[in-house]
Amino acid sequence: MASDPSVLILTGHGLNCEAESAFAWERAGARVELAHFNDVLAEPRRLHDHAALMFIGGFSYGDHMGSGHVFALRARHRLREDLQQFIEAGKLVLGVCNGFQILVKLGLLPGLDNEYFTPCAALLPNDGGAFQNFWVRVRFEERSPCVFTRGLEFMDLPIRHGEGKFFAAPAVLEKIESGGGVTCRYVDPATGEPAKAFPHNPNGSINAIAGLCDPTGRVFGLMPHPESFLYGENHPLWRRGATRHEGDGMKIFRNAAGFL
Repeated sequence: MASDPSVLILTGHGLNCEAESAFAWERAGARVELAHFNDVLAEPRRLHDHAALMFIGGFSYGDHMGSGHVFALRARHRLREDLQQFIEAGKLVLGVCNGFQILVKLGLLPGLDNEYFTPCAALLPNDGGAFQNFWVRVRFEERSPCVFTRGLEFMDLPIRHGEGKFFAAPAVLEKIESGGGVTCRYVDPATGEPAKAFPHNPNGSINAIAGLCDPTGRVFGLMPHPESFLYGENHPLWRRGATRHEGDGMKIFRNAAGFL
């Protein structure tokens, strides 16, 4: 593909992370087009002009009937064939927070056996029953095929969600785990091991799962926000460590742009 791959970021209907998401991709070397969801629904072939697609964070359709639910239903009804072709063409899909919720409810994640559009997992209300907004530490799983997270180990990232508890039936969970579908987990900063309880596991996710990829490694979603850690000074404790011009969240976007 071209050295300056093009990324399509869907906007509108309560999504609100387009500015920082676009800046992250552009800083990583990609070209970005922002498109209102309605415009893409009206002209689905617009997807195919791009090498990557991003579902951003926010509160699409006011989280009516559950976070990401309405958005996912409209996308499944109007974009199913084009999204299937997009993935089969070897392109990238990224979903962050509300975008991750949309990918799970669409069925693009976990995408077991490359069977998309058949939801088999869920992101439920946080165990604490409240919206959580603070920084967590995640560990990236080495055995995951995810192209976005290659070479990454640990990262501090902010969360902002009320429905982030990952849940799946035991048989589905086993298949996700055995296939390397878990890309990152919430961990205890002191030990680096998966966190079982609040606050290090902020929502009660099973197996401390914070993000997933499909079997190809090209569809990736996570609850924490890498686009919110683009400069070292974004971190709340930046004064306690060495000043970094670039925040760790950029590594995910650089991996993706490098792959393209």
